[in-house]
Amino acid sequence: MSEEQQEIQEEEQQAQVVSEHLPSGYTAEFGEATGNNDSGVESSLNLQGGDIHRDIFKLNAQPRQTLHQRAATFSAPRVRRESWDSELTASQARAPGAFRRQYMQRQHAFSSATMPVTRNFVEFLNLYGSFAGEDLNESDDEAIEEEEDEEEAPPTERRPLLGRRKSSRAAPKGDAGMVKSFFTLLKAFIGTGIMFLPKAFNNGGILFSSLTLVSISAVSMLAFHLLLKCRNQYGGGYGDLGKAIAGEKMRSLILASVTISQIGFVCAGVVFVAENLHSFLAAVVKGGMPVSVRALIAMQLVVLVPLSFIRNISKLGPVALLADVFIMIGLGYIYYFDIATLAKEGIHPTVQLFNPNQFTLTIGSAIFTFEGIGLILPIQSSMKKPQNFEWLLAVIMLIITVIFTSVGALCYATFGDDTQIEIISNFPQDSKLVNAVQFLYSMAVLFGNPVQLFPAMRIIEGKMFGHLSGKKDQLTKWKKNAFRTFLTGVCIAIAIAGAGNLDRFVALIGSFACVPLVYIYPPLLHYKGVAESRLAKAGDIVFMVIGIAMMIYTTGVTLVNSF
Repeated sequence: MSEEQQEIQEEEQQAQVVSEHLPSGYTAEFGEATGNNDSGVESSLNLQGGDIHRDIFKLNAQPRQTLHQRAATFSAPRVRRESWDSELTASQARAPGAFRRQYMQRQHAFSSATMPVTRNFVEFLNLYGSFAGEDLNESDDEAIEEEEDEEEAPPTERRPLLGRRKSSRAAPKGDAGMVKSFFTLLKAFIGTGIMFLPKAFNNGGILFSSLTLVSISAVSMLAFHLLLKCRNQYGGGYGDLGKAIAGEKMRSLILASVTISQIGFVCAGVVFVAENLHSFLAAVVKGGMPVSVRALIAMQLVVLVPLSFIRNISKLGPVALLADVFIMIGLGYIYYFDIATLAKEGIHPTVQLFNPNQFTLTIGSAIFTFEGIGLILPIQSSMKKPQNFEWLLAVIMLIITVIFTSVGALCYATFGDDTQIEIISNFPQDSKLVNAVQFLYSMAVLFGNPVQLFPAMRIIEGKMFGHLSGKKDQLTKWKKNAFRTFLTGVCIAIAIAGAGNLDRFVALIGSFACVPLVYIYPPLLHYKGVAESRLAKAGDIVFMVIGIAMMIYTTGVTLVNSF
C-alpha cells in the first residue's frame, strides 16, 4: 500500500470515528445554512455554537476517495497511531474539541484485537499489574529511567509538564473472553499443591479426604462470593478492599497473610524438589547416594538467588510456562499409571475410609491446595464481561475439585499405606519414563518457586524501602539485592528445618496462613462493608467463627503431631 493510500485510509478511519458521535441530519456545507432545502439536511451552522463545531463536521463530510481494490478489503485490527498517544501541542490544544477528539481516537483504536493473549499467570500479572492489590512492577526504578530520557530531550511544547511513569500505565480495560479467562483460572489453581494430596488422603482416609475436599471447595466458593461482592461495591484489589472497609491495619494484615502463605509455598516447594531429586539420583546413580536431602535444599540457592534479582515479573514468564508444561506431563503420567495398576491389581488392602490419628493434616493440606484467592480479583478485572465471572469460577471450582479428588483418591487407592509424600517416588524407580517425569516435575517446582516468591518479596521490599530506587543509587540497589538474598536464605533455612515432615509443613502453612485469607478476611470485610440484613451479618459471624476455630484447632494439632 502506497503512502498516499495510507493517508487516505487514516482519514477514512478518523471520519468514521467522528461520524459515530455526530447528530444526524447535519452537514458542513455553507449553502444549507439558510434552511431553504428540501432534502431534510441542515447546515451545522444552525447548531448552537455551529461555527466552532464546523471543522468536526468537515472531517466527516470529506469526499471518500476510491482505494485500491486490495487495500479496500484490508480488515486487520487497527493499531494506535503514535500521534494519538503523544501529547498535544499548544496550538492543537487550543483547537475546539481537541481533547475530546484525541480521547475518541484513542478509545476507538484500542480494541480487544490489540490485547495480547497471556500464556501463563506470570504474563497475566505483568499485564494486569497486581497480586492481592499490590503493584508488582519496580515502578520507582522505571520512573527514574523515564526521567533520564526526558532530561536528554530538549524542552519543547510537546514535552509534558509532569513526567509520565512507564509503570503507571492505566490498567487495560478488561477484554478477556470466556475461554481465555477459563484457562487462566484453571492454571491459577492447579499448581504444585496437587502433588501433596495423595499423602493427605493417606493421613485422613479415602472417604474422609474426599468429603473434606468437596466441603472445602464449597466453603472456598462461598468465601470467593463474599469477596467479589465487596469488590463490586468498593473496587480495587484484596489489600485495597481491606483498607477501604477496615483501614490501613487491615490492609497490612491481609498482605502479611499473603506474604506468609507465599513464603510457605516456596519452602514446601524447595523441600519437594530436594526429596524428588534425591529419589531421582538414588535411582540413577549407582553405588550409593552421594548427597543428602538437606544438601540438595541448600544447593538450590544457586538457582533461586540469581532469579530473585529479577525486577520485572514478565521475565519469569518463560520459566512459568515451562513449569506448567512439566506439571501437565506429571499429571498425565500419574493418571495413566494409577488407572492401569488399579485395573490390573485392584485397590490396595491397607486403604482406610477414615484415619482418626492424623485426619487434621488432611484439612490443612486441602486448604493449601485450594488457595488461589490472590488471583481471583485480578482475573475478574481482566474479563470483558466481569458479571459472568462468578459462574465461571463455580465451573472451575467444580473441575479442579474433580481433578484434586481423583488424583488423591487414585494414588492412595493404588499404594495404600505405602503412599509417599513425594508421590512420584511410589512409581517404579527402574523405569526411565518415571525417572524423566520425576526430574521434569522437580524442575517445574524449582523454576516455579521464584514466581511464588516474587509477590512476597515485592510486598516486603515496598514496606522496607518505599520509593527508594537503585537505578542511580548503587547502595540502595545492593541493599535490595542483599535483602532478596537474605529472604531466599530464610526460605532455604525453614525448608531445611522442615525437611523431614513435608506433609506436616504443608498442613501448617495451609492452617496458619491460608485459612485467614479464605475463611476469615472475606466474611469480615463483607460484614463491615456490605452486609445489611441481620441474616447476612449473622452468616458472616458464623463463617468467621468457624474459620477462626478451624485455624486454631488445625494449627495446634499439626504442631503437636509434628513435635
